Amino acid sequence: MTDLYGVIDKPFDFNASRKYPVIEYVYPGPQVEQVTKAFSPKSPNVPLAQLGFVVVEVGNRGGSPQRDKWYDTYGYGNLRDYGLADKKAALERLAAAHPYMDLSGVGMWGHSGGGFMTAAAMLQYPHFYKAGWSESGNHDNDVYNSTWGEKYQGVREEKQKDGTEKFVYEIDKNSEIAKNLIGHLMLTTGDMDDNVSMVNTMRLANALIKANKRFEMLVFPGMRHSYMPIQNYVILARGDFFSRWLLGSSDTGADIIELEKEKQATPSKFKR
Repeated sequence: MTDLYGVIDKPFDFNASRKYPVIEYVYPGPQVEQVTKAFSPKSPNVPLAQLGFVVVEVGNRGGSPQRDKWYDTYGYGNLRDYGLADKKAALERLAAAHPYMDLSGVGMWGHSGGGFMTAAAMLQYPHFYKAGWSESGNHDNDVYNSTWGEKYQGVREEKQKDGTEKFVYEIDKNSEIAKNLIGHLMLTTGDMDDNVSMVNTMRLANALIKANKRFEMLVFPGMRHSYMPIQNYVILARGDFFSRWLLGSSDTGADIIELEKEKQATPSKFKR
């Protein structure tokens, strides 16, 4: 038995007698374990919780070098799938202890490695995860940073027929399991990403199209790996996505109703 640690964000008007859809926020590491250790109202999980979700962050085996060596190296050689079973099991254990968590509506979101993990979770456990918001994921590590992949995945030595040795470096790709998609998947990327090239997202999108799967995609013009310059737009869009697929409505999103009520602030230069 391995202890996993995490935090839960609840809606401001939380009522333990109600049922709430659950969203997992993930960043799998393995160089760092993403679990928030201090409350901040600026966390992107806070507005999600206020929409009516229970948001969960929890660690997974292989997620951190700050524990023992076995825990740290658990994911070595399996960088796509190593954390998925723990994320799923954690929600199942939590829901058994907290009946307000409704596992008939489970979502996941993450950025970069978290985007990679979100898409993988949607494809490996398609009946459990109903909606996934995958931001700038390194879905195909053949076109990502080898200094990250080789360090945490390793290379395999293969002896060739002529007696020479060949070193094989390969991480399982999300595109290989695109045919498994059942739920609602949103892929996002910046077209100027200087860390995880948008090629990663396009290769997964191409595989989903070839598998005849419905999915959604947003390409943010001029954005690099960080979405900070457009964070307000992204927070609203992410909230609308999960509201639509896990709450059943996104009609009251501020970027739709409220903006339509705005009056023109500056007169037009040209009038007919």
